[in-house]
Amino acid sequence: MATQRVVQRTEGEGKARTNTHPAVTHTHDQYHVTHHHDSGFTHAVTECEHRAYWHTHEHNHAELTHSHDYRHEDEDRHHAKEAHVHDHAAPSHSPA
Repeated sequence: MATQRVVQRTEGEGKARTNTHPAVTHTHDQYHVTHHHDSGFTHAVTECEHRAYWHTHEHNHAELTHSHDYRHEDEDRHHAKEAHVHDHAAPSHSPA
């Protein structure tokens, strides 16, 4: 089965112009945040504790076209601090 390329675009632009990042594989800490409820879900959502954990592994990002309301320099500088979603069984492999 052949992989079909998805065409990405933006609807309008933020303060920074639409830009495209090439596909890349790299390593940095990956952070996860969970919502912890001591009493299960019997309390309102406002009564939860945020718990963070992190680990490091090589992972990939597919090509991405997007726009945003912050500077390009900030995007690159703060990338390692952003939340990421990966298949942890194969974090550097994109599904076909």
